[in-house]
Amino acid sequence: MNVIILGCGRVGCTLARRLYHDGHNVTVIDLLPEAFRRLGPKFKGQRVVGNGLDQDVLKRAGIESCDVFVSVTQGDNRNIMTAQIAREVYKVPRVVTRINDPIRAEAYRQMGLVTICAPTIVSGLIRDFLTEDRWAVEHDYNREYIDMNL
Repeated sequence: MNVIILGCGRVGCTLARRLYHDGHNVTVIDLLPEAFRRLGPKFKGQRVVGNGLDQDVLKRAGIESCDVFVSVTQGDNRNIMTAQIAREVYKVPRVVTRINDPIRAEAYRQMGLVTICAPTIVSGLIRDFLTEDRWAVEHDYNREYIDMNL
């Protein structure tokens, strides 16, 4: 699989290392060259310095032939915009984006984006562990958040 990950913070670098270790072709984009130090010396994937909203940067990263695009920067707006560009402009088959705001995550999920919302997932995991001594799956927490807000 050819994977592009936008954002080389804790989530992006961990995902990049895991996918690279699993044998996938991984390219990581970040604004700051020093962010790539998190990848460590064993990561031999491609590193692209630049703004993921810039189509020239996306093309240098190989978006025209990638199978998966994941946006996990700190900014919800950047993640949403780049996910939409990957999906709508470049027709990337699988696009996943992290959105930290549960309300926005649900709104964009209803528009067809695959969203991951850490506050929703983590709070559900902790609650279930404390009250029921069980762990649920990510889908359960997203569904519960929707139901709480209807």
